[in-house]
Amino acid sequence: MKAYNLLTISLFLATLGLSACEKKVDPFVDRVQSPVLVLIDNATGDGGGMTAEPVVSQKIGGPVTLAVRIYELDKSGILDNKVGIDSIPVASLALKLTTRTGTALGNLTTDASGKATISKTWAELGVAKPAAGSSVSLTWVGEYKGQAFSRYSRVQGTN
Repeated sequence: MKAYNLLTISLFLATLGLSACEKKVDPFVDRVQSPVLVLIDNATGDGGGMTAEPVVSQKIGGPVTLAVRIYELDKSGILDNKVGIDSIPVASLALKLTTRTGTALGNLTTDASGKATISKTWAELGVAKPAAGSSVSLTWVGEYKGQAFSRYSRVQGTN
């Protein structure tokens, strides 16, 4: 009986020890660094369009003009303080602008300076009666060197 209890306890501890070695699944989404730097032009506030979700303020009485600049970061001189990181404009890059709900707003292509611009009305953005504070969440989507990327931004109406 004593040997049976010892065997049961040993098997229980061995099972407990083996189950404690199980690899936990990471609950977070795998992320890859973006292949390009995406800057939203005319973003309000600090950061110059480099904040998590840049906000562009536009008058509610006129068209909404949105612009983005795309750069490839050359990090080959990162250890040389005279060279540093170089921002190279990405020309002829196809971009798609959508709302966060998935409504397509347009396809754009960057020019030689890496800039792409689009102009829409508030109605085309899904805001029938724009008022101060009206906002639309946007997603800029593209692919560079085989790697997809997306950048969030928002446009907000002002008087």
